[in-house]
Amino acid sequence: MAVDVLTEITIRCARAAVADYAADPENATVWYENIESVQWKTDPPLRVGSEIEFAARFRGRRLAYTYRVIEFLPNERLVMSTSGGPFPMETTYAWSSLGETSTRMMLRNRGGAQALMRVFGPLEALAVRRANRKDLARLRSILEGSA
Repeated sequence: MAVDVLTEITIRCARAAVADYAADPENATVWYENIESVQWKTDPPLRVGSEIEFAARFRGRRLAYTYRVIEFLPNERLVMSTSGGPFPMETTYAWSSLGETSTRMMLRNRGGAQALMRVFGPLEALAVRRANRKDLARLRSILEGSA
């Protein structure tokens, strides 16, 4: 994979609350700065096989892509892979408890258009890492503010 970015954050909130909020596609437009809209392509709730279409703006480009849930263990792990869109991408969320009142959330993005990424991969990885840090900080702010 041309882009492989792992970002982690500690959130002072119980794991179930963090995982429930972060895994709910309806919340993506709130805590992801670049996501403009979310549309279910399959009926909720979230489960393996669910498909969700996202519209986003990243580095000045408008992107539309569909994620398919390929693994979902509530409160532990969510893995989604693009089934349509401009470039292949896999996104993984994982949550682990740090005591009773804090959670470590991991966000990993892997993928990218292979030919383009050989040239632009390092720059794209930096942009993804920066965006992920901002998004996780926003998620922490939302969840700790409501805790």
